[in-house]
Amino acid sequence: MNAQLTPDQMRAVLQQAFAPTLLEIIDDEKQHASHAHHGAGHFRLMIRSPAFQGKTRIQMHRMIYAALEPYLGNGIHALSIDAKGSSDA
Repeated sequence: MNAQLTPDQMRAVLQQAFAPTLLEIIDDEKQHASHAHHGAGHFRLMIRSPAFQGKTRIQMHRMIYAALEPYLGNGIHALSIDAKGSSDA
């Protein structure tokens, strides 16, 4: 996998996996420039999808991690997730 994962690549994976009604991906590389990996691979994710309806937070996170598994530790160093079902407030 590409070690320089872009938000667009992540967006494509998540759109295919979950058909989200809302998907925001923020590359936090600059805020973590002094950290290991020089901040590369730090992302914030906000996603709303019918696929998450009725799921617990842990279940939603596991689903997202499973979809992004090829990139974990190889393009994604840190991932902050805000996930909900489409009709959840």
